[in-house]
Amino acid sequence: MNRHLDLVIGALIAIMFATMMLVVFPYAQLADLKPPQGLKPYTEAQLRGRAVYIREACMYCHSQQPRDPGQTPADMARGWGRPSVPADYVNDRPPLLGTMRTGPDLFNIGARQPSQDWHLVHLYQPRAVVPGSIMPAYPYLFRRGTGATGEVVVSVPDSFRKPGAGTIVATRDALDLVEYLKGLDHTYAIRVDQAESETTGTPR
Repeated sequence: MNRHLDLVIGALIAIMFATMMLVVFPYAQLADLKPPQGLKPYTEAQLRGRAVYIREACMYCHSQQPRDPGQTPADMARGWGRPSVPADYVNDRPPLLGTMRTGPDLFNIGARQPSQDWHLVHLYQPRAVVPGSIMPAYPYLFRRGTGATGEVVVSVPDSFRKPGAGTIVATRDALDLVEYLKGLDHTYAIRVDQAESETTGTPR
């Protein structure tokens, strides 16, 4: 009986120690984290798009965390941008860091690819804009157009259209997802530095 009690107490101590180290201490360190200058909160459309991003499990193939060149020099060489820091994620509940890189890191995809048209075509059929891509297509995020005012027509190349597809237009989910992707632009630190440099005349 005493041995069993010792095992239970030891397990509880181990769990409490792990909780303190992995939950309580990190939370205390980041509790007062302030948004960096230039980081804007998500718009309503971007929040809806973020929900679509989660629903479609995009984080299983894409990360949002460029790493320090000292750890992974390839991230910078690929043009994914500066290493991320905790303050970059103050508007994210939860942060969608991802662990796999079947596709490229999306931390700055909004800066690398700001075109709505490109994103819509890419979602409808990735291989139409990235030959050899293994990303799945999301045709169910689109529908056949009716000619109604306000429809966003997607310029899918003829070779990637299904027979009888007609006019392809984006659904609200597709447009919101693209707004979220375009909002993934963490180059604000560079822009803020440039603005301060122009104001003070001091190069940075």
